[in-house]
Amino acid sequence: MAGCRGSLCCCCRWCCCCGERETRTPEELTILGETHEEEDEILPRKDYEKGRRYEAVKWMVVFAIGVCTGLVGLFVDFFVRLFTQLKFGVVETSVEECSQKGCLALSLLELLGFNLTFVFLGSLLVLIEPVAAGSGVPEIKCYLNGVKVPGIVRLRTLLCKAFGVLLSVAGGLFVGKEGPMIHSGAVVGAGLPQFQSISLRKIQINFPYFRSDRDKRDFVSAGAAAGVAAAFGAPIGGTLFSLEEGSSFWNQGLTWKVLFCSMSATFTLNFFRSGIQFGSWGAFQLPGLLNFGEFKCADSDKKCHLWTAMDLGFFIVMGVIGGLLGATFNCLNKRLAKYRMRNVHPKPKLVRVLESLLVSLVTTVVVFVASMVLGECRQISSSSQIGNDSFLLQVTSEDVNSSIKNFFCPNETYNDMATLFFNPQESAILQLFHQDGTFSPITLALFFILYFLLACWTYGISVPSGLFVPSLLCGAAFGRLVANVLKSYIGLGHIYSGTFALIGAAAFLGGVVRMTISLTVILIESTNEITYGLPIMITLMVAKWTGDFFNKGIYDIHVGLRGVPLLEWETEVEMDRLRASDVMEPNLTYVYPHTRVQSLVSILRTTVHHAFPVVTENRGNEKEFMKGNQLISNNIKFKKSSILTRAAEQRRRSQSMKSYPSSELRNVCDEHVASEEPAEKEDLLQQMLERRYTPYPNLYPDQSPSEDWTMEERFRPLTFHGLILRSQLVTLLVRGVCYSESQSSASQPRLSYAEMAEDYPRYPDIHDLDLTLLNPRMIVDVTPYMNPSPFTVSPNTHVSQVFNLFRTMGLRHLPVVNAVGEIVGIITRHNLTYEFLQARLRQHCQAL
Repeated sequence: MAGCRGSLCCCCRWCCCCGERETRTPEELTILGETHEEEDEILPRKDYEKGRRYEAVKWMVVFAIGVCTGLVGLFVDFFVRLFTQLKFGVVETSVEECSQKGCLALSLLELLGFNLTFVFLGSLLVLIEPVAAGSGVPEIKCYLNGVKVPGIVRLRTLLCKAFGVLLSVAGGLFVGKEGPMIHSGAVVGAGLPQFQSISLRKIQINFPYFRSDRDKRDFVSAGAAAGVAAAFGAPIGGTLFSLEEGSSFWNQGLTWKVLFCSMSATFTLNFFRSGIQFGSWGAFQLPGLLNFGEFKCADSDKKCHLWTAMDLGFFIVMGVIGGLLGATFNCLNKRLAKYRMRNVHPKPKLVRVLESLLVSLVTTVVVFVASMVLGECRQISSSSQIGNDSFLLQVTSEDVNSSIKNFFCPNETYNDMATLFFNPQESAILQLFHQDGTFSPITLALFFILYFLLACWTYGISVPSGLFVPSLLCGAAFGRLVANVLKSYIGLGHIYSGTFALIGAAAFLGGVVRMTISLTVILIESTNEITYGLPIMITLMVAKWTGDFFNKGIYDIHVGLRGVPLLEWETEVEMDRLRASDVMEPNLTYVYPHTRVQSLVSILRTTVHHAFPVVTENRGNEKEFMKGNQLISNNIKFKKSSILTRAAEQRRRSQSMKSYPSSELRNVCDEHVASEEPAEKEDLLQQMLERRYTPYPNLYPDQSPSEDWTMEERFRPLTFHGLILRSQLVTLLVRGVCYSESQSSASQPRLSYAEMAEDYPRYPDIHDLDLTLLNPRMIVDVTPYMNPSPFTVSPNTHVSQVFNLFRTMGLRHLPVVNAVGEIVGIITRHNLTYEFLQARLRQHCQAL
C-alpha cells in the first residue's frame, strides 16, 4: 500500500484494492468512493507480530475454556453425589426400619418428598430460561450448523442448566448429567472469550480479540468437545464428537485446539475429583463423571476371555436389536414431543411444571414398588469381594460392593431389582458391567421395560436432562439379559457377562443417537480396553444402519420438531435436477452504493434480512432484459405471474410480522394503490419514527423511483457490486457516518474495523434507536464497508455444488449473478433445507 498514496484505494474488512485515479471512470468512482489517504484506511496493513500474539491468546483462551468446563462438571458431580447420598441415606434407613414395623408407606412418602422437591426446583429454573430444558445437544448442533438459537449460549442459560440438571438427577428422574455437559461447555466456549455478558452488564472488560462469528463458533466447538471429554474422561472422543455430530465447519488448526481444550477439561476434572474423594491430589484416579471401570479376567481363570471371534455373531444380532429398540424409542419420544407441542406448551407455563412433577411421581412410585415387590434375592458371588483379581481398580470393586442393596433379603444375598433402582445410574451401570453375581432374567427384562418406557416419557419434559446415561443403563440391562440367556439356556459358559452388557449399552445408545466414530472412541476410552474397539465399532455400525432404515436419530428428530433449517452434510442425488435459478429468491431488497438515510432506515425497519446486495441499475441492458411479457436475463425466464405470486407471498409474510415489504415490492403487489407522498416541509424521518413501520421510497441520490413505473421498470437489470450486513448498516447510522448532497463522499467519516466490531455480538436493534438527530436527506456511502468479493454462483449451477459451497464455507447469503455481472437472486439457508428442495423438485417435475 506504500505505493498507492497517489492512487484510489477501496478498502473493506476483506481486502484493499488500489488503482490509478486516472483510469477510473465516473461510474466506478461513484461505486468505489474517492481517494483516501493511507492513515484513513478502514483496515490496517497486516501485522505479523500481532497475528502471532492473536494465536497465542487463542491457545490461552482454549485452555481456560477446558479448565472452566471441568470445574462446571466438578460442581455438578459434587452436588449430585451430596444430594443423592442424603436422599438414599434417609430412605434406606427408613426402609430397613419400616420393613419390620410395617410402615413402608412412610418410606415412600419420604422418597416422594425428596424427589418432588428437587424436580420442582429444577422445573422452576427452566421457567426462568426455557432453552435450558433437555440436553441442549440439538440446540448446540443447530448453533454450530450456522443457526442462531436465541439465548442458547447465555450465562443465565449455563446457570439454569447446571443447577437444574443436578436437581433433576438428584430428584430420581431417569436422566443423565453427562449430556448437558456438552451444552454447558458450549456456553463456556461462547461466553468466556467475550469477557462480557448480558446478565452482568456492569462488568465491562476491554478485550479486543475474537470479535467475529467464526471465532465464536470455533470456541463453541471446543467447549462442546470439552463437555464430552469431562463427562466420559474421553478427550479424543470429545474431539471426534465435535467433529462428527456438532461442528459443520472444520479446519486443521481447529483440531489441535479442540483436543487441547478436551485434555484440559478431562485432567482438571480428574485432578479435583481424585483429590476431593480420595485425598490423592495429582493421582488422577477418576478420569470422568462416568467411570466404566476396567474389564479384566481373573489371572487364575485361564479359560476366561473378554470376547471371542464367535461372539461377533451375537454382537451383530445385538446391534440389529439395538437399532430396532432405538428406532422404537425415537418414534415414541417423537409422538410424545408432538403431543406436548399441541397440548402442553400452548398452556400456561405452570402446566409444564405439573407435567414434570407427574413424571417424577410416577417414576418414584414405580421404582419403590418394583424394588419391594418384583426383586429377587440373589447370592453374592465370592468373586465380587474386594481384592478379587478380576478388578485392577480398587475404586471399581468398592463402588460395586457398596451399591449392593439387600432390601427384604437375608444375609449374604441381595435384592437384584433394588440394586438397580435404588442406586445412582452410574452405580447401576457398574453393577451390570462388573457384578459377577447373577441378575435374574425376569428382573433384567422387567427393569429394561420399565426403564425404557419411563426414560422415553421423561426426555422432553421441562427439566435439564441428558440421554446418554439412561440409554447406556437401559442397553446394559439388555446386554446382561442376553448374556444370562446364552449362559443359562444355551450353555455357552465362556461368555463374559460384562462384555455383553457393554455391547448392549453401545447397541442401544447407537440406535438412539446414531453416532459411530465418536461413540466408538468414547466407549473405548471409558473402558481403557483397546480390544473392545472392533466389537463396539461393528455393533454401532449395525445399530445405526438398522435404525436409519426407520427414522432419524433422537437429536435430529428434535431439531426437525423445532423447525430449525439445519443443513445436512450433502444433498440427495436427485436434487441435481435443480439449478440455482430454481431455488433462489428473485425478489431482492437492495441498497445503492450511495443511499439516503431515510431509505436505509426504511429498509432496516421493514425487513428482517441480515444482508443486502449493493447494486447499481444497468440501464444499458434494458432492451435485452425486457422482451415481450417476460423478463429475460442469462436465459433465465421469470413470468409476470410468477413474480407477482412470489411478491404477494413475501408481502403476506411481512404483514404477519406487523411489517411491510420494501417500497418497490409494495407497489408491485398492488399497483393500483397510490402511495401518499409526504409534504416536503414535513420531517420525513420523524414521521417514520412515530409510525414505526411506514415505508419510504428507496431513494437514490440522483433519481427516485416513480410511482408510475411499470413492473418491467421496477425489475430492471441490477449490476452487483457486493454485500453489506444489517449490523454494518445499523452501526453506520448509529455513528452518523454520512455526508450531505452538497458535499463529496470524501467528507464522510471513516470507521475502523475495531469501531465497526465494537458492539459485537449484540448490535443495536434498528427499532430501538433514536435517529431523530439524523437528517433523512443525508447520504451514506456504503462501499468502504461492503464485501466487494463475496462468494457467488451462476444461475445454471447445480444445487449440489451450491449446497457444498454454502455449507463448507459457512455462508449465510449466496448471491446468484449472471454472466454479465447482474444479480438475479439470492440464496439463503432457507432455500437449501430439505423440505424446500423437495417442494421445488416436485414443482420442477410437474413443469416437465
